[in-house]
Amino acid sequence: MNYTDPDEFVPRWAKTVVWYQVFPERFRNGDPSNDPTVNDILGADPQQPPKEWQIHPWGSDWYELQPYEKANGEDALWMHQLRRRYGGDLQGVIDKLDYLQDLGITAIYMNPVFTSPSLHKYDGESYHHIDPNFGPDPAGDRELIKTEDPLDPETWVWTSADELALELIEEAHKRDMRIIFDGVFNHLGYNSFAFKDVRENQQDSPYKDWFIIHSWDDEEAGTEFDYAGWFGVKSLPELKEDENGIVEGPKNYIFNATERWMNPKGKGTEFGIDGWRLDVAYCVAHPFWKDWRTHVRSINPEAYMTAEIIDKPENVQPYLQGDEFDGEMNYNFAFASAEFFFNEDETRITASEYDQKLQDLRELYPKGVAYVVQNLFGSHDANRIGSHIVNRNNGIGNFRDWGQYFGASKGENPNYDTRKPQADDIELQKLFVIMQMTYVGAPMVYYGDEVGMWGGNDPDDRKPMIWDDIEYADEVYNADGSTHAPDKVEINEDLFNHYKKLIHIRKDNPALQLGSYRLVLADDDNDILIFERAFEGETIFVVINNSDSEQVIDVEEVQGSYTDLLSGKTFSEGDEISVPEKWGLILK
Repeated sequence: MNYTDPDEFVPRWAKTVVWYQVFPERFRNGDPSNDPTVNDILGADPQQPPKEWQIHPWGSDWYELQPYEKANGEDALWMHQLRRRYGGDLQGVIDKLDYLQDLGITAIYMNPVFTSPSLHKYDGESYHHIDPNFGPDPAGDRELIKTEDPLDPETWVWTSADELALELIEEAHKRDMRIIFDGVFNHLGYNSFAFKDVRENQQDSPYKDWFIIHSWDDEEAGTEFDYAGWFGVKSLPELKEDENGIVEGPKNYIFNATERWMNPKGKGTEFGIDGWRLDVAYCVAHPFWKDWRTHVRSINPEAYMTAEIIDKPENVQPYLQGDEFDGEMNYNFAFASAEFFFNEDETRITASEYDQKLQDLRELYPKGVAYVVQNLFGSHDANRIGSHIVNRNNGIGNFRDWGQYFGASKGENPNYDTRKPQADDIELQKLFVIMQMTYVGAPMVYYGDEVGMWGGNDPDDRKPMIWDDIEYADEVYNADGSTHAPDKVEINEDLFNHYKKLIHIRKDNPALQLGSYRLVLADDDNDILIFERAFEGETIFVVINNSDSEQVIDVEEVQGSYTDLLSGKTFSEGDEISVPEKWGLILK
């Protein structure tokens, strides 16, 4: 049923998926022969080149400086961490598609994969080539790219890395998985073909009108070349905008690159990506997004577009009216969930307040939108859920206060606890997952959360993924270089199986994907939330017990015989229905 309902603008498939976010450099090193060299990282922050450098050991203690790092002198920890490369690549993602399929994942969001010297790839050198170090022949790809005219798509080549990306798309589609790429259209990188030409040729560059140039190199006028970087970051030169959004030159380039990945080689959209996630979408004016959406849907009417707009719901609303995006990375769901499940100060909310916040979000947008937003908790821009829970009583602040919490939730903050989550922390994570996988909207899992990875905000949320065939050192170092009792780095099999079970329950029950939502009970005294999901004759009741004690539920709506899909236990008419502390039931 991959169509768009006639009274909606969102693709129906986007309601049914469970997302998994892959940060390519840290997911899996499938091909050590393509690992970056020191020359491949030049131009990324920090700008000063290292004296010594090597690929960082995948299983090393996160905060422990390796000998090559110590040889670089007394650089700040963040400088060392920004220089680190672990060798993750597209082959690694392909190799682990079966793992994702076993977990139950049906859609993948790839953080940026385009050419870039950084670990995060948000400083793109282009939008039409996959990073050569993500493919099998970095040196050959770079030579091939030199033969192009970037302004003429007819000259664009398909590198070995580009071809591997097409293989990844094909292999995902074979497994009935969708896949979307990250579009970073507000800025390019310092090393990008366009900005490099502007630096070299100044006013004579064909790209001179692509960027916001404050001044040129001019001895007579006594001026030096200066330009606007995104939020002042000079490694990210910002693309110029006018009243219509991004100006014509870069706009045309973006449109051409968009089509390249959605309909590669003109072979058909089944060979291309299924949509886009748009970075800092709020930094680009609305008219551009309206034109771009028209372009995207002209290529593939079923394409999905999701935006990063971390803001109050009313400020997100204009982007989700049917002429720009289908959904968003739903941080407001995460904020409300943190306040209900984890907060233990004055910012904690009751079951009825939580339900009201969720209702406000559902009703804010046109029909269908609430079903396709990406319901996440952590991401590459937030502390991991396990570490968020560890720090729930540490006075770090409230997740919703994004500007303040973003910095306070970093491991370098001495008040932020970077220890491994303990059993009681993991139980809270499990409770959230029950809610995430049964509520309205498409759940999104950040890589590694399902196996119990932990870490503060960037860069600690970007540790290398835990795999069972890699040996990991215990974590004993703190961010300041001091040590603590060893934390064992290993797959939490119990948590993994919990995610897997919940994901498959969602996949097997259309009511949890497409069903209506109705509040049955919000019991603030006992911290109980009960809601109904119903679709085409199928009814499921979800019971969330957020209290510290076992609760017995007695509501008229839940009558007859029900099976708890989580435990397999069956309740017959007249049986007492009890739910353990900090746990849930999924009654069918």
